[in-house]
Amino acid sequence: MKHKINWGAIYLVIVFIILYLPILYLVGFSFSSGKTMEKYQGFSWTHYQTLLQDTRMITIVINTLIVALLSALLATIIGTMGALAIKRTKNAMRNTLLSFNNVLMVSPDVIIGASFLILFTVIGMKLGFWSVLLSHIAFSIPIVVLMVLPKIDELSPTLLDAAADLGASPWQSLTRVMLPAIAPGIMSGYFMAFTYSLDDFAVTFFVTGNGFSTLSVEIYSRARQGIDLEINALSTLMFLVSLALVIGYYFISKHGGSRKNQIVTVKEGDVQ
Repeated sequence: MKHKINWGAIYLVIVFIILYLPILYLVGFSFSSGKTMEKYQGFSWTHYQTLLQDTRMITIVINTLIVALLSALLATIIGTMGALAIKRTKNAMRNTLLSFNNVLMVSPDVIIGASFLILFTVIGMKLGFWSVLLSHIAFSIPIVVLMVLPKIDELSPTLLDAAADLGASPWQSLTRVMLPAIAPGIMSGYFMAFTYSLDDFAVTFFVTGNGFSTLSVEIYSRARQGIDLEINALSTLMFLVSLALVIGYYFISKHGGSRKNQIVTVKEGDVQ
């Protein structure tokens, strides 16, 4: 009996090889004792030690993490509130708001970055930490809205009615019923916003100023001067962090999917 060739699986394997082979190549040379990527010269932690002794790079890493954490947090708060507001609008207005939200998702990063640069120049804001933070919040909000809104749509309207019948105020219904129910979507939105902020280059390149930089901009600047294997070490660490975030997002999504099949009960004591 002849076995059919699974061309789909072969195609996926080829795609994954093309995508991940350069990354594995970069990771492998981060452990090379040499100074270039021309030839692997033996295992060594030299470049990681150099990275840990580079005070400028450590400062930039801290700056990048602060911007990513703050922008993701504020974008999650604003985006969740926006998703709740969109849910309460009528169909025509809802579609209009979603269209405006999606414009930022499909707009080229170069256009968004140039727009923010013009805005900050016109209002006289100095480019630096605050310009980068505000820009990252702005382009992360649509991501959060798209992650949270489906969870709100899946929420049974009878759940809030039951909470109101049991004496819950609108604030209690929001904080004790709705937000816990859509928490997987909120956490997914936060992780996605954090990831986008962490590795954004195009927008950040336009709005960063002298004395402040992020990892993506710094790596680009150093790569133009020649490939330094310290960059390989840093890129490897960034890849591992991104991988951990993707795994975390997967488990949050999986947990959120399992929660949809559970029967949600509201007890009177929970809303008092």
